[in-house]
Amino acid sequence: MSSAPTADEIWRDATWLAQALDPGAGLVRLVRMSAEDYRQASFLDDRILGDQGARNAHLLNWAEIANAQPPGARSDVRWIFHIGHVGSTLVSRLLGELEGVLALREPRALRDLTFFPPDVRDRFIPTVRALMSRSFAAEEVAVVKATSMVSQIAAELTGRMGRALFLFANPQIYVRTILAGDTSPAELQTLASYYVERAKGQGIALPVDGPAGIAALVWACEMSALEQAAETLPAGSVLWRDFDALLAAPAGSLREIATFFELAADQGQIRDVAAGPLMTRYSKALEYEFGPETRRRRLDEASARHAVSIDDALAMLARAAEKAPLLQRALERSTPDC
Repeated sequence: MSSAPTADEIWRDATWLAQALDPGAGLVRLVRMSAEDYRQASFLDDRILGDQGARNAHLLNWAEIANAQPPGARSDVRWIFHIGHVGSTLVSRLLGELEGVLALREPRALRDLTFFPPDVRDRFIPTVRALMSRSFAAEEVAVVKATSMVSQIAAELTGRMGRALFLFANPQIYVRTILAGDTSPAELQTLASYYVERAKGQGIALPVDGPAGIAALVWACEMSALEQAAETLPAGSVLWRDFDALLAAPAGSLREIATFFELAADQGQIRDVAAGPLMTRYSKALEYEFGPETRRRRLDEASARHAVSIDDALAMLARAAEKAPLLQRALERSTPDC
């Protein structure tokens, strides 16, 4: 195992990722990463702790790192929040190919922080934001994609001066996406009780009824969380984007996101990246082909197989929205023509 980094080494650049955080114990796990490590990693949760990752990981006292934060440390991280299964990994990878961008995908520390009360989070978030803002060069900007459930604290992480991209899909597409997945329905079933409790706290009365119903429940919770965050943040600090609209015009969408994030990439590079091989690969595992046509075919198949349960789930969403203003706003945003 490599020696533990000093505070100066931690704050120098993005080499030492603040990968996991235990606010209760006051500990943070740091993992040594190179620029290429960040580029390759689909997730920065515990899946990176393989043989190499374990040899380059250290548990350190949080207070020592926080107290060593340099005056004027960067806090200009850009954020990607999303509802899950809406192409956020692809968008992160596309942005990561642009010059001057360091893309981080789902560091576990953000999820760890989500499950602590606001008064605890308040003591950690400024330093977390600064740690996530580190890059490998002064002109390089960090863009962090959070895990979907972290959207509950999106406003706190973004802060009054930050910028965040909110990615979503309309509820019909989302439910079809979940039903089209090989493992997504089973994954969601294990989280059903968690989302039921979240829905209660958000004033959403939505019964759980099979995979389509669970998918609708997750959509309602995550979209309502984003709507709540957008309501809290200053005007102009959030860019909402529907993933299907992005797929329909990838170059224009990537250009718009880059402009919103104030990235330095030129138009030619943006065009090349949007037309490159990432658009035809499964972004969580690049060895697999999975482009827009494959996605469209699988969505159509799911729609044909599960038409009744999808319709029922959407009807439940509409009924629940009658008594949940944030959910109603989410439905209006995602299905503006309905």
